[in-house]
Amino acid sequence: MRFDFKNLQDRKRRYIIGLTFLFLSIALIGLAFSKEGRSSFDEAKTEILLRKLGHQLLLQSGDSTSRVLPIERITTDQYRIRFEQHITFQPDSLLNTAKDLLSEDPFTRHYIVNVLNCATNAVAYGFAIAGDKEDDLVPCLGREQPSGCFIIDIKFRPIEHEAKEMYILGSLSALAFICFVVLRPGALQKTPKYDQPTAVLNFGSVQFDPHEKQLRINNEGIDLTRTEARLMYIFALSPNETITRSRLQKEIWEDEGVIVGRSLDMFISKLRKKLETVPDINIVVVRGKGYKLESRV
Repeated sequence: MRFDFKNLQDRKRRYIIGLTFLFLSIALIGLAFSKEGRSSFDEAKTEILLRKLGHQLLLQSGDSTSRVLPIERITTDQYRIRFEQHITFQPDSLLNTAKDLLSEDPFTRHYIVNVLNCATNAVAYGFAIAGDKEDDLVPCLGREQPSGCFIIDIKFRPIEHEAKEMYILGSLSALAFICFVVLRPGALQKTPKYDQPTAVLNFGSVQFDPHEKQLRINNEGIDLTRTEARLMYIFALSPNETITRSRLQKEIWEDEGVIVGRSLDMFISKLRKKLETVPDINIVVVRGKGYKLESRV
């Protein structure tokens, strides 16, 4: 009995691929939980966008001369915009200006804006943007606010949450790929019939050696590819019997995770060409059903 090193190598290859994806997934999840927040460059860019937001609010308030005071950073993800003079604002304009400017920064997709009274820190107006318009919380549009001393307080969703979601989703996708392609039931344990030790098959004047993947016609050896040998083995076991297309596709390609339609016709054509010197053997089409290996001996 011959030991099939090729099949062993295929199974080892599957194990290696599976373990590689598994380790990569674990590494990605670990990276997600250890990843730091935005860089100092990203934070500086955010502050510039917020200063630009303050400038636009002053212009909308009819003020083109007073200053936007230095942006105040309260925490890693919370900032405040202060003004030199009183301002007035319209919720619609504040909302649209904030969305237009902050959309330029990929790190600011989720945020809450509160307009605070300078003296009491009471919230005069606020809204929340969630990165998805359906989840935005935007109340009381169309109501102009009276002039006053206001602070614009903006809280961004911590960037760590964004990173963790991205890495975890990517890791879960990789794990799902492993389960479907590499670790699906029977993928590693199943050994196709054509790889099992078996004797040389004879049909008509042709001999077929499944192990060597070779046809012998008039003492001349004709090598077959792995897929051609699979097909030949199925036909050789059932000469003069119709084999359905669905069965051929299932047995040949299902273990690869995909069933290919036109590829079957291509490999049948290649087999016919290798058998064309044998007049009493032919692979014929059974219309509407499949194929048949005709042996007239």
